[in-house]
Amino acid sequence: MRQLSPRMLLGLGLLLVITCVAIFAPLIAPLSPTATSVNVLGAPSAENLLGTDQLGRDVLSRVIYGTRISLQVGAAAAVIAVLIGGPLGLIAGFFRGWVDYLLVQVIDIFIALPGLVLALIITAMLGPSVVNLSITLGIVTAPTVARLIRGQVFVVREMLFVEAARATGAGSFWIVRKHIVPNTMRVVWSQLAINVAFAIFTSASLSFLGLGVPPPSPDWGSMVRDGTSFLSLRPMLSLGPGAAVALTVFTFYLIGSSMNAAASSKDR
Repeated sequence: MRQLSPRMLLGLGLLLVITCVAIFAPLIAPLSPTATSVNVLGAPSAENLLGTDQLGRDVLSRVIYGTRISLQVGAAAAVIAVLIGGPLGLIAGFFRGWVDYLLVQVIDIFIALPGLVLALIITAMLGPSVVNLSITLGIVTAPTVARLIRGQVFVVREMLFVEAARATGAGSFWIVRKHIVPNTMRVVWSQLAINVAFAIFTSASLSFLGLGVPPPSPDWGSMVRDGTSFLSLRPMLSLGPGAAVALTVFTFYLIGSSMNAAASSKDR
């Protein structure tokens, strides 16, 4: 059994902690994330460890509950990206010819556009919500998934076991299902983790610009935006959720980069 690298162990350990925080948020959070109080812009204290915001809501509780939304958006967007980009990459890489040419042109057009700008356009059309945000980020990241899978399929389809399957009369669908898909899964899994990180960061960016999850839901990006108005007075209003975004993105990048490194060493 291959031993996990220190980076992977650290990433999985952090992911376990973050997931437990999201699942057990009602037990961990000291207060309700939407409950207001007269203690407006309160300083950090024993009751409010990160202080309170401009409406008197506990910042720590909102950061904890915000973990749920960020993981939901990140995971859903990554799955949508694979569901859209996976089949496109498989078709383009396996059949080649004019099919590959047309699909690559479409993929390149989307990749050429800055991801945040494209996400802004789609979100403005669909409207801000958790579902729409997940769909938007899934569409934005799907071309990258398609391009990666296409490149992997190019390699796998020329291997000897695929040629042997063709020689025995196996059809294209059978070859794709039995040989192509299983041998491209490691690329899919590593890209899935990186896509989650990208989706969480972009979701926070959209929320910072006012196109994320609508209030009063606790969302890290909107919390950072609201805290900037009081940064000199209560810096934890922005630093708390900002640190949560950075830690979560770092966790998924650790896992994704470790899986990529493991896959590369296996190929060698």
